Amino acid sequence: MVVSELSEAGAFSGSYRSAAMAPKDDTLSSRLHGIQHSASQKEQPTFGFTVKWQFSESPPDSMSVFVGQCFMDDQGEETLQTTWLLRQEVRSPGADWEATRVGTNVFTRIK
Repeated sequence: MVVSELSEAGAFSGSYRSAAMAPKDDTLSSRLHGIQHSASQKEQPTFGFTVKWQFSESPPDSMSVFVGQCFMDDQGEETLQTTWLLRQEVRSPGADWEATRVGTNVFTRIK
């Protein structure tokens, strides 16, 4: 995941690559857009972002939303703890039960 600098309002954008979501050898970057509470007002801000998945071999349309919090340890290292929903397009209301998945991710900064 690559994220831009925060705007004054806390908005950010970037890209996300997920080998777990992609068909074999298909890890195109997908756009993300999000917002967080001001880090200057909150020591460990909450945030949310949306990813519109894109793959070269197009599976059904899918989107994910992530919500989480940025935690700072004693050495100043950031950890983003998130919960996500993945919604995949289905062809009928009868298939709705299988269209949404839930999970968690922990992100750390690569230096």
